[in-house]
Amino acid sequence: MEFYFYYLLLFAFIAGYIDSVVGGGGLIQLPAYLIFAPQLSITSALGSNKLSALMGTSVATARYLLSTKVIWRSVLPALISCMIFSFLGAKMVTHLNKDYLRIVILGLLIAVATYTFIKKDFGLLHKPNLSETKTTVLAIIVGSVLGFYDGFFGPGTGSFLILAYVAIFGFDFLNASVSAKIINCGTNVAALVFFIYGGYVDYKLAIPVGICNMVGSYIGAHMAIKRGSGFVRILFLVIVTGLILKFSYDML
Repeated sequence: MEFYFYYLLLFAFIAGYIDSVVGGGGLIQLPAYLIFAPQLSITSALGSNKLSALMGTSVATARYLLSTKVIWRSVLPALISCMIFSFLGAKMVTHLNKDYLRIVILGLLIAVATYTFIKKDFGLLHKPNLSETKTTVLAIIVGSVLGFYDGFFGPGTGSFLILAYVAIFGFDFLNASVSAKIINCGTNVAALVFFIYGGYVDYKLAIPVGICNMVGSYIGAHMAIKRGSGFVRILFLVIVTGLILKFSYDML
């Protein structure tokens, strides 16, 4: 077996750990696929990464569900719309220019990092205060926008979901992370349907990579539950900074 394969497994473990806490695992795992599995086409790397990511996200979600209460009225509408638009986004992946999207996302990430750093209590208090109607409407909007983004491009979706649940719905970082994991499972499934149907998944790579992602995801979710929102907030800032550097590098 090629030596590069073991590097891919290592990065999958790290990606699973990071993603289970604050999202952004795609920032680590997808580039690892592109670097250590150069024989794959970009579309096959995306498809294989989706399967591996789904395996890890499922474990993290199950771990969170055992320990944390979920506010389903803010999750289910977003989950349904996210799955629909994630599938549509995956279908558009070969038709749109991603460079324009990178510019918009970079600006958003810089604003997010600045606000989170300045506002010290951001995401530390759990105070959902929207009416049921507003919660449903906003959840559908969040799910539609981020679902399309995840299917079409992907990196940072989990972090954007966490941000949305903190900033819009008044969640703390830990509860936002739980909601994000549930929705991320749905988006991965929807996008994966397209990739499997098109034959864009290398199972010999994706499954062992996914197993390493699962181990990392379980450990990461356990640490998030044990240490609480303060720990998640710090890691969130680290990942958002990493995303800013990644998008800046890609543009340059």
